[in-house]
Amino acid sequence: MQSAPKDDFVSYMLHEEQLRNGMAALPNNRNKMKAHLILEDGSVFSGTIFGKECSVSGEVVFQTGMVGYVESLTDPSYHAQILVLTYPLIGNYGVPANTNDENGISKVFESHQIWPSGLIIGQLSERYSHWNSSQSLSDWLEANGIPGIQGIDTRELTKKIREKGTMLGKIILEGTDPASIPFNDSNMRNLVQEVSIKIPKVFNPKGSPRIMVVDCGMKYNQLRCLVDRNASVEVVPWNHPLDSKEFDGLFLSNGPGDPTFCDVTIKNLKRVLLEDKPKPVFGICLGHQLIALAIGAKTYKMKYGNRGHNQPCIYHDTKLCCITSQNHGFTVDATTLPSDWSPLFTNANDKTNEGIVHNSKPFFSVQFHPEHMAGPQDMESLFDVFIETVNASILGDLETSVNDCLNFYLGFSKPVLSVESTSKVLILGSGGLSIGQAGEFDYSGSQASINFSVKNLRYDLVD
Repeated sequence: MQSAPKDDFVSYMLHEEQLRNGMAALPNNRNKMKAHLILEDGSVFSGTIFGKECSVSGEVVFQTGMVGYVESLTDPSYHAQILVLTYPLIGNYGVPANTNDENGISKVFESHQIWPSGLIIGQLSERYSHWNSSQSLSDWLEANGIPGIQGIDTRELTKKIREKGTMLGKIILEGTDPASIPFNDSNMRNLVQEVSIKIPKVFNPKGSPRIMVVDCGMKYNQLRCLVDRNASVEVVPWNHPLDSKEFDGLFLSNGPGDPTFCDVTIKNLKRVLLEDKPKPVFGICLGHQLIALAIGAKTYKMKYGNRGHNQPCIYHDTKLCCITSQNHGFTVDATTLPSDWSPLFTNANDKTNEGIVHNSKPFFSVQFHPEHMAGPQDMESLFDVFIETVNASILGDLETSVNDCLNFYLGFSKPVLSVESTSKVLILGSGGLSIGQAGEFDYSGSQASINFSVKNLRYDLVD
């Protein structure tokens, strides 16, 4: 966890003292007004309102992450959805104040606003505690006009969605006529157009290489990951004309809704992919789906999607399992890929496609979120793969393929020193996993010793 600056730490300790004395501020919403979640199949789940006291409708989806409600609520991919968080206690660490880094990018949020139309949770923690928090979850939602319901059996609700599929729903305040709030299927309109940036904007203008980002609902951490690698990043609207002379590499972001509505983006992208000497292209989530549609493959809506921080993905032709952060309701049909494209990752749970790669050209994409926020950071190295591919393209290096870079960064490259050129190895052991472990004091060190012995190598093991 990030350490607290001195002034923030003093404020945090004062807040903790107030909590112990029962003096810490509670959310403003204390009247416990009743509200109901009504699903399109007629099911009703009742609880109490927090955040903004209003009625809304949307597509009801669930997310299984244990933390990261701030990041999820500011993820544009949740636009117009009613978000169900399955973890039983939400809001315990509050909401941090929004501050920007030296490039003008928010340090804590994934976009400039909250995107879900409503929030459904089991229990709201009314007393928050974290050195970096500035307000409660309820106050934050209220200030942004977003209603939430607590006291819902989210386990039962999630089971229903898993069994019947994603459903439309509406949050209705007690005393409001449910018929006055119609069900709203947001997938029937172009959501990307609603969340995309309106005019181009450049970040880190003196950096290199030049990356153009097509903003379909971009999470800020994708931008951070590119800028942190010293790229000059121009973020453009979803329907911006694409001219390869204006960039060294093209990136397509995540975003909400049905990808087939982005017909202009698909048409622009197709021209880039068909160029004789194409620039590298990398897509994430909706960007992955747009690349698939541009090459003639098909996408389809999933029963209930994958939304959480622990989705296992298998890297093709290996047994490497990567734990990924995900948020999508549509996916690519890998059986419709052209012959010059190959699957790159496959979900180990439902066997859906999680990535594709061109067999010879510098194009690849993934369905999951390697930029995380929140979630595991295992696959952030895919941004290194992209930048290295772009730099190789600038230098005219036609030998380094995307697959070569992937194998290197995912640990499948040839070793720098071959076994034949090595005679002695120093092993830095892990020590015991627990006190008094005796016979298996250093299991990993002993296994390394066995493997080097098989190779007839001398070794020294240091614990």
